[in-house]
Amino acid sequence: MAMNTNLMIASGLSAVSVVLLLGLIAVWVRNYRTFRTPLTLGLIAFAAVLLVENLLAVYFFFSTGMLYSGDPIAQRALLSLRALQLFALAVLTYVTMQ
Repeated sequence: MAMNTNLMIASGLSAVSVVLLLGLIAVWVRNYRTFRTPLTLGLIAFAAVLLVENLLAVYFFFSTGMLYSGDPIAQRALLSLRALQLFALAVLTYVTMQ
C-alpha cells in the first residue's frame, strides 16, 4: 500500500507542478509579447517541456495505475525527484511573480 501511496503523492506533486507551469508560461508569454527577448522565449520553451513531462506523468499514473516499476526504491526516488522539482518551480514562480 505504501508503494501506491508514494506514486499517488508523486502524481499529485506533478499536478501541482502543472498548475505552476501554466502560470509561469502565461507570465512569460505576456513578457515575450512585450519585450521580444530570446531569454523569455527560452523560459517558455523550458516550461513547455516540463509541462509536457508532468502531464505525461499524471496521464500514465491514471491510465496504467503506475508511473514506474513496482520497486519501492524507485518509487521513493521518484517521489523525491517530484518534490525537488516542485520546490524549484515554486521558487521560480515566486521570483517570477515578484
